[in-house]
Amino acid sequence: RRIEAGDAIIVSHSIAHHGMTIMMEREGLKFQSSIESDSRPLHKPIQALIEQFGADIKLLRDPTRGGVATVLNEIAQQAKLGVELENAAIPVDEVVSSACEILGLDPLYVANEGVFIAIVSPQIADEVVQVLHGFEGCESASNIGITTKDHPKKVLLQSGIGGRRVVNMLAGEQLPRIC
Repeated sequence: RRIEAGDAIIVSHSIAHHGMTIMMEREGLKFQSSIESDSRPLHKPIQALIEQFGADIKLLRDPTRGGVATVLNEIAQQAKLGVELENAAIPVDEVVSSACEILGLDPLYVANEGVFIAIVSPQIADEVVQVLHGFEGCESASNIGITTKDHPKKVLLQSGIGGRRVVNMLAGEQLPRIC
């Protein structure tokens, strides 16, 4: 109910580490660079945001099951607003991106454990990202998009070359159940 058109969408760190760590172990895959789970406590950065920004923090959610895409679809549907994401702003480490590509997975749908999504008032978005950068495990925090009155209940992703695609709700489970 508190989310409004124009609010910023912040992700606290690079996405898809946890799910890809589990999948790599299950499949016995190895890379030169290892992928480690992003599982970590989040209470300190979350407490700092609430204390510093109060009511301008509209929503905090963990993108565990179904990943970032599923959580943002749920938010869009419940808030009856659209979501516009900027692909280039979504932090995905290169080794995670490569592993997802090899396995045919979209990192937006991969589980996260030590990551949260914050919907915040637009005027504090840059400051929220800066505050998060000061916490271990939030060094890759990024403003990845906005909520909008356009295309209610849908999530759209702007590509690096100017195209847009709909990011649907995950149908079924992309990975076997992790937890």
